[in-house]
Amino acid sequence: MGSWTLTLSAAPFDENASCEIVCGIAGEIRFDSAAADQAAVRAMTESMGSRGPDGEGIWSGGWAVLGHRRLSVIDLTDAGAQPMADDDRGLALVFNGCIYNHEQLRPELASIHRFTSSSDTEVVLAAYERWGLDFVDHLVGMFAIVIVDARRRRVVLARDRLGIKPLYLAPAPGRLRFASTLPALLSGGDVDTSLDPVALHHFLSWHSIVPAPRTILSGVVKLPPATLRVIDHAGTVVDRTYWQPAYARVGERAGWSDEDWQEALHESLSTAVRRRLVSDVPVGVLLSGGLDSSLLVALLAETGHERIPTFSIGFETGAGGEGDEFVYSDAVARRFGTDHHRLRVKDRDLAAVLPRAVDAMTEPMGTQDVPAFYLLSEAVAEHVKVVQSGQGADEVFAGYAYHRNAIATPEGIVDGFASSFSDRNHAEMAQVLEPGWLRERDVSRELLEHRLLAPGAETPLDAVLRLDVHTLMPDDPVKRVDSMTMAFGLEARVPFLDQDLVALAASCPPELKSREGGKGVLKHLGRRMLPTEVIDRPKGYFPVPVLHHLDGRVLDLVTTTLTSPESRRRGLFRRDYVDMLLREPNARFTPVNGNMLWQLAVLELWLQRHGISS
Repeated sequence: MGSWTLTLSAAPFDENASCEIVCGIAGEIRFDSAAADQAAVRAMTESMGSRGPDGEGIWSGGWAVLGHRRLSVIDLTDAGAQPMADDDRGLALVFNGCIYNHEQLRPELASIHRFTSSSDTEVVLAAYERWGLDFVDHLVGMFAIVIVDARRRRVVLARDRLGIKPLYLAPAPGRLRFASTLPALLSGGDVDTSLDPVALHHFLSWHSIVPAPRTILSGVVKLPPATLRVIDHAGTVVDRTYWQPAYARVGERAGWSDEDWQEALHESLSTAVRRRLVSDVPVGVLLSGGLDSSLLVALLAETGHERIPTFSIGFETGAGGEGDEFVYSDAVARRFGTDHHRLRVKDRDLAAVLPRAVDAMTEPMGTQDVPAFYLLSEAVAEHVKVVQSGQGADEVFAGYAYHRNAIATPEGIVDGFASSFSDRNHAEMAQVLEPGWLRERDVSRELLEHRLLAPGAETPLDAVLRLDVHTLMPDDPVKRVDSMTMAFGLEARVPFLDQDLVALAASCPPELKSREGGKGVLKHLGRRMLPTEVIDRPKGYFPVPVLHHLDGRVLDLVTTTLTSPESRRRGLFRRDYVDMLLREPNARFTPVNGNMLWQLAVLELWLQRHGISS
């Protein structure tokens, strides 16, 4: 078992299949007969060097330019390089992600495509040749894809079902730019950087979550998860939501017993874990010591893998609470004989790295564990290129208190969810924001009503889980993990967000998920596989005491940021509200126990660090 102390001055699995690359993509498409700006695309591509440190490429077709940064995980040869073009068919593609079933698709596609690489990128290209716009229905994995189809004079964009891989868009008259990160779009210039007041309302309501398609900037949007977008030569946009599981008891599953569900979920989760071993490089696990990541280790061991590289992080214990959960991660590491590494971080080191962590955020993210993931990713990237993570299990299997509180209140599902989840109600926005930024209507509640009351959810808990998984989760925690890991060219894979597992869980009776304080079906599985103390531990959040109880260098950074000339010129927050929080920096917390002062500071610091003055 290894242990690191951070200062700022593993054997590969024997898998036959391999998966291509996780990386950064960028491009510009013109719809006005002008040539696409190759210099802007090159600037966007170069700005994402951390996402793809193993190579880069640019392709130009006149009206379209594609850029790519490569992180080699599958087909490490140049045959898998991007952008990938098929001149005979008039196709060019850039792709960020991993197609886990590409080996299974390859034999069927070989009849219409002569493969020259073992990469999953080429499988995506062949799938589009074979199935046209239905190609996305055949893909199992995480992906953001852009295809230029010159013969049909159209562009096709697709994002994976759970939004694991991002795709940011900056539309403008006569053109569209896209990139894997919002800061990359800023690097290309000519982006409307005014703040979106509706997005700001969401940010302050839901601990920094801004659901797609919005971002905090008016000139940048996100392609929503499970969306296929086709844009023709005139710039006309047609969207199709290609996947939405039923949150209801369906088909033969409606009569399943508890044991039937346990067996099916065990098998589905095992399949999800095995799928995410597809790689030509070693795969590790981010082991927090919680139920979710511990189950991943147990399932890997169940399939015969030994000496699994595992990684945990801990901080100094202070006024903000306990700083690590090593007692649990150590127990799991001992049980399964993993090659375990513990990263210990001192408060002064975390304070020093906070600006860099903010730089790595594709959007401002106020949850306290974002810098923790940044530091952990930096250390893990020295050992492996690919890790599995337990993110998403709480949202899919009803692990949080707000899932149960939201349906236990007499006010109704919308009021119940808002009171359990929201940081502030609409009336409180007037205490926080200067009048020019206030919305007359409660735009956040309107979105909750639209999503929670939509047909297709059989029970209130089904509706809450659907909202969480498909609207809120892609922008926290999914965005958090992707941003921080890719800052160091580390690919994170999330088995609990496997499309088949999520669909199965959506049809699972909600009472099986909400048992035992949440995640009852997972806890039942864990009791058969894990140390008892991991199952019966109190539910907690990633402990980062120095960001929960602000003092010392961190409080100095927060104070400097919120009282700076840039902050005062922006005129976003009411000065009396900021002064009140600064006088009592540890007096107000969100329902998920985040420090409200830190939330404001992250937004202002992110805007300043990315040169946004409006």
